[in-house]
Amino acid sequence: MPIIHRYITRMFFKFFGIVMVMVIAIYLSIDVFGKMDNLIEAELQPIQMVLFFVYKVPLIISQITPVAVLLGVLVVFGLMSKNNEVVALKSSGVSLKYLLIPVMVIGLVLSAGLFIFSEALVPITIGRAFQLEEGKSGSRQMVTSKEKNIWLRHHRGITHIQYFHPAENIIYGVSTMVFDGEFHLSRRIDAQKGVYKNGQWTFFSAMVQHFDGVEGNPDSAFYDEKTVDLPLTPDDLKRVAKSAEEMNFSRLRNYIYQVERNGYDATQYKVDLYAKTAFPAVCLIMCIVGSAIALRGKTREGMAVSFAYGIVTAFVYWSLYSFCLSLGYGEILPPMLAAWMANLIFICIAGFMVLNLE
Repeated sequence: MPIIHRYITRMFFKFFGIVMVMVIAIYLSIDVFGKMDNLIEAELQPIQMVLFFVYKVPLIISQITPVAVLLGVLVVFGLMSKNNEVVALKSSGVSLKYLLIPVMVIGLVLSAGLFIFSEALVPITIGRAFQLEEGKSGSRQMVTSKEKNIWLRHHRGITHIQYFHPAENIIYGVSTMVFDGEFHLSRRIDAQKGVYKNGQWTFFSAMVQHFDGVEGNPDSAFYDEKTVDLPLTPDDLKRVAKSAEEMNFSRLRNYIYQVERNGYDATQYKVDLYAKTAFPAVCLIMCIVGSAIALRGKTREGMAVSFAYGIVTAFVYWSLYSFCLSLGYGEILPPMLAAWMANLIFICIAGFMVLNLE
């Protein structure tokens, strides 16, 4: 490796590490104040609270790595521009595009590493963090099978849901059983789907059965639409339903296959599936964008201005990325396009900036 490439690589990882530590510390500080009430309500011990935030660190790393990459590149080339090192290299006949080679290699390596890291470690640790957050109160109120179906235990009742659509607050294939004081089945309700509106559940194509403890057929009634007093909210379901963050790429793909095979809508999970491949690629994109900004001579003022450029660029990307995902969740864009749209736009911007570097 040429000396200049080794120099850029060494400087990048130095500032990349500093930024990572700073951002993780800030993120955890905010998360502590935001989550402390929930952890206390869950009756966690101090050591469990510490473990909760330790388990959150891999997720934090996976989310902030592209930002740290961008800031690291901006700082490195910003300081080189401020110290006239870029001018000296150009005077020696070194092309600015030549300086991009180590940065692009770093971006590729970090993109691949972030994908592997997010697949291997994040689903495990975030799942354990969610379990701790549910705490003792969560274990008393509900149990769940998170792979295919959702089971919930509530006051004198058990509810089974085949599929929950979190974006629309709709449950499909729902069965709820209510027991009396001696744990004898007193009522059972089966419905094709349920919709949560105005603080209550409305079941559609429902069958209600009443049991009086006498052997024989129960009293049954059928309803096209019926309001049901079910002591569960969509927030309860979101806590127990398996999120895309808790599944790696292959498990999420299999989950989508199972959901669609049962005839349910898996659009949101499809968007999340493609996002698992789109987001790690941001490391490479941010390397190119950051290098192009810095090498165009816009950051001579030093590290403070470099950070400002990085924060603005990261904010614009994250806003666009979230907006495109929302369009995918709303079925306005195809899932793959929704996940990759922000990347495609920034790739075009980065390519244009690189072509005009000299």
